Amino acid sequence: MVRIISDSTCDLSPELVERYHISILPLNIVLGDTEYLDGVSITPDQIYAWSDANKTTPKTSAPSMDGVSSIIKPVLADGDEAVFFTISDKFSTCGNIIRMVVEHLEAEDKISVIDSMNLSTGIGLMVIEAAIWAAEGRSRAEIVQHIEELRPLVRASFVVDTLVYLYRGGRCSGLAAMAGSMLKLHPEIVVRDGGMTPTKKYRGKLDSVILHYAKDMEADLLNARPERVFITHSGCDQSTIDAVYSYLESLNYFKEILITRAGGVVSSHCGPGTLGVLFIAKE
Repeated sequence: MVRIISDSTCDLSPELVERYHISILPLNIVLGDTEYLDGVSITPDQIYAWSDANKTTPKTSAPSMDGVSSIIKPVLADGDEAVFFTISDKFSTCGNIIRMVVEHLEAEDKISVIDSMNLSTGIGLMVIEAAIWAAEGRSRAEIVQHIEELRPLVRASFVVDTLVYLYRGGRCSGLAAMAGSMLKLHPEIVVRDGGMTPTKKYRGKLDSVILHYAKDMEADLLNARPERVFITHSGCDQSTIDAVYSYLESLNYFKEILITRAGGVVSSHCGPGTLGVLFIAKE
C-alpha cells in the first residue's frame, strides 16, 4: 500500500483530507515566544489578530526531525510505502528535513519525497492526483513519475488585498507596501519555478479586482484539466468567493469547483483578503 503524506501548506480542507485518506504533517507557527502547530493549535484569524496587535509577521518554521519521524515510522511499521509532498524548497527547509529523516531511517526504498515547487493548493492538486493513483493500486514509482510529469503544469496564482504582510515578512519593500496601500493596488503573484513572481497589478476595490483576475484567466482555465479547480482564500468576504465560484460555474467546464481556506503558514505571509484560482493545465 502506498500512503500519501503532505505538509500542512497544501491547504486541503479536512473533508478532502478524509475523502482521499491523506496524512498531514503540520508546520510550526511562532507568535513571539510561543510555538503552535499549523492547523492544529491555531487559526489564521488568531494569527491576524496577533500580527496586527504586534505590528509584525509571525515566524513559520519547518517541523522537527522528531515530528517527521512520528509520521513516517508508523508507515514503515505497517510495511507500507509513502509519497511525501513538501512546500517548495525555495520557501522552506521542510523538504530537506524530511529527506534527512528518511535517510536516517534508511527508508529511501520506501519513502519518496517530492519537492512540489509550489505552495497552497498548488501542492494540493498534486496531492489529490497522487491519492487517486494510490487508491487505484499504482506503485510508488508510477505515482512519482506521474506527479513529476504534472508538476510543471500546475498553475498557482493569487491576488493579495494588502502588501502589509508581505512587507512585514520581507517579501516587498516598505515603499512598495505604502504605495500599494495609497493607490489601492492589488498585485497578482504567480508561482513559477518554485518561487513567487509578481505579475499584473490590479487597482480598485478588492471584490471587483478578484473577479477581474479570475476572468483574465479564462483562456487558460478552458485549457485546464477539467477534473477540478480550486478557489483558495485567506479570509475573503463570502460575496467575493461566491462571485468567483459563479463565474467558474458559468464556464460549464470543471467537474468540481473546490473552495478551501488557506492555512496558518500561507496566511501568515499573505495576510487576509488573498484569493487564488488554481488548476492543472492540459499542456
